[in-house]
Amino acid sequence: MHKFGEVVLAKMQFVDTFEVKTRPAIVLFEEQGNIVVAGVTSNTEMKGVPLSKKEGALKDSIIKLNYIFTISPLMVKKTLFLISEEKKNAIVSGLMKRLGTA
Repeated sequence: MHKFGEVVLAKMQFVDTFEVKTRPAIVLFEEQGNIVVAGVTSNTEMKGVPLSKKEGALKDSIIKLNYIFTISPLMVKKTLFLISEEKKNAIVSGLMKRLGTA
């Protein structure tokens, strides 16, 4: 069972293509056999929550709160690391702002 804040390496299909690539993602929650994740990019020009090499990322990255999708547990290759409580709070805060509840 995956939990909030895990950084996983998973197979993902991109919105604009049928191509499937292995990319890092942050687990938001797992429920009824599905894992809801937020994508991670090394393009630090994008908007989102920063994730640094010091925190465990391979490269300085951005957690993309506008790129949320559902994957099967079979698509997860491995868990890489767990983010801090501070970073989890930043994700929740960012999502709440986007939902208009903060």
